[in-house]
Amino acid sequence: MKKIQEGQSELVNDTCNDCGSYADIGAVIDEFDTVLTLVREGDKAQSELQALAEAAKQRFEGVKSDIKAVEAGLELRLTFGYSAEKMIFQLEHGL
Repeated sequence: MKKIQEGQSELVNDTCNDCGSYADIGAVIDEFDTVLTLVREGDKAQSELQALAEAAKQRFEGVKSDIKAVEAGLELRLTFGYSAEKMIFQLEHGL
């Protein structure tokens, strides 16, 4: 840990002084992880995926969606502008 601290900028504080824990933020959030892929099967797959696509577009500006048939049923690919938007959407919808 000492080598990590020595190699980073003076402006970076990624250690909790109260508990002594080290947090590797990059391991939690990847800035390029902006695509959410969901697969549904069954009679309601199309309507469920369409509803999720519309919810994403209403919540965040610029979300792109694509629904296509796959072996397991239907696949929805949502492309968000930022990884944080993807994470927020997943949390809000229990995904």
